[in-house]
Amino acid sequence: MTDLLIRIFAGKNQDVTDVKVRGRYASVAGFTGIVLNILLFIGKLTLGIIAGSVAIIADAFNNVSDAGSSVVTLIGFRLAAKPVDKEHPLGHGRLEYVSGFIVDMLIVLVGFELLTSSFDKILNPELPNVGNVTLLLLGVAILVKLWLFFFYRKIAKTIHSSSIKAAAFDSLSDCAATSLVLISAVIARVWGVGIDGWAGILVAAFILFTGAKAAKETIDLLLGSPPDPEFIQSIYEFVKGYPQIIGIHDVMVHDYGPGRKIMSFHAEVPSDSDINIAHEEVDKLERDMHEKFGCIVTIHLDPIVTNDPFVNEVRAVAETAAKTVDPDFSIHDFRMTVGENSFNLIFDLVEPAGCKMNASDAERLVVEEIHKTYPNCFCVIKVEHPFV
Repeated sequence: MTDLLIRIFAGKNQDVTDVKVRGRYASVAGFTGIVLNILLFIGKLTLGIIAGSVAIIADAFNNVSDAGSSVVTLIGFRLAAKPVDKEHPLGHGRLEYVSGFIVDMLIVLVGFELLTSSFDKILNPELPNVGNVTLLLLGVAILVKLWLFFFYRKIAKTIHSSSIKAAAFDSLSDCAATSLVLISAVIARVWGVGIDGWAGILVAAFILFTGAKAAKETIDLLLGSPPDPEFIQSIYEFVKGYPQIIGIHDVMVHDYGPGRKIMSFHAEVPSDSDINIAHEEVDKLERDMHEKFGCIVTIHLDPIVTNDPFVNEVRAVAETAAKTVDPDFSIHDFRMTVGENSFNLIFDLVEPAGCKMNASDAERLVVEEIHKTYPNCFCVIKVEHPFV
C-alpha cells in the first residue's frame, strides 16, 4: 500500500533532493495522515462517549492533534519550498525543521492534557461500559497506527525529513497508547475493574517521552548538529580521487534545510605545484562535489611543503607530539621558517570537542613534547575544535 501511494501521487525513482519532489512526498504523507487520523478521531470519540471512558476520549483527541500536526507539516514543507529571496538568500529550508518542532510540541501538549484527565479519572473513578464493537475498533485503530508508523518512516528515510520522522514516532506512541486503552477496556469488561485512569497516565508518560525525544532531535538540527559521520567519510573518500590534492582539513558543513547544505574545507596541495593547475583541480572538485552531493562547496587552496626532508621530519615529530599528549589530537596547516640558530613551527592543533583539557594546557604539553627533540625551535600554535 505504501509503495502504491508513493508511486501514484509522488512518482518513483525521482531525485528526492529536489524541493518539488520532496514536496510531493510530504503531501502524500500529510494528506494520508489527515484522512486516517480524522476517521480515527470520529470513531474513538463516538466509542468513548458511548462507553464513558476518559482514556478512549483522550486517545481520540490525540488523533485529532495528529491530524493538526499533519496540516502543520504540510504547511512547513510548502513554506520550505519557497525560492530564495532578498531577505533569505539561503532559502527557507529550515522552516521544515520549525514545523517539525511545532509537531513535537503538539505531542507534548497532548501528553500533558491526557495526564490531567487521567488524574481526574483516578480521583473520580467510573467503570466504563465496554462492548465487543469497542474492543474490535480499538484493535483496528492499533493496526492503522502501526501501518502509519511504517508509512511515515519510509517516507522520512526517503526524503530525510525530521518532521515526518517525528510523525512516525508519534504514530508509534499512539500504538502504545491505544494498546493500553484496549487492555484497560478488556480488564473492565472481563473482571469489572476500572483502571481507566491509570492506563491514561501510562499513555501520557509514553507520549511525553516520545514528544520530548523528538523535540530534542529537531532542536539539535536548528542549533546546528554535526553531520552524519558516514557523509563526512564519503567526502574524504571522494577527494582521494583527485591526485593533485593530498589531504583536506577544516571541513565545515552548514545545514540550511534538506537539500540545502553548504560545505567548505581546506585542500592541501604540494607547494611546488603550478598554481594554475592546482586551482583548476580545485574548481573541478567543487563542481563534481556539487553534482555528487548536492552541496554548495567552497574550497580553500592550502599549499604545503612535501619534498623537503627536514620539514617532513619535523612535521612527523609535531604529529607524534600531539598524539602523545592525546591520541585524538591532530595537526594541520604546518609551516616552518628557518633561521641561523633556530627555527619556528607554525601549525593548528585540533582538539576534539568534549576534550576536558583546556587550550593553553594542550598547547603547552605539545610544545614540551616537541622540545624534547628540537629544543631550539619556537612554536606558534593555534588550538581549534573540529566542526564535523
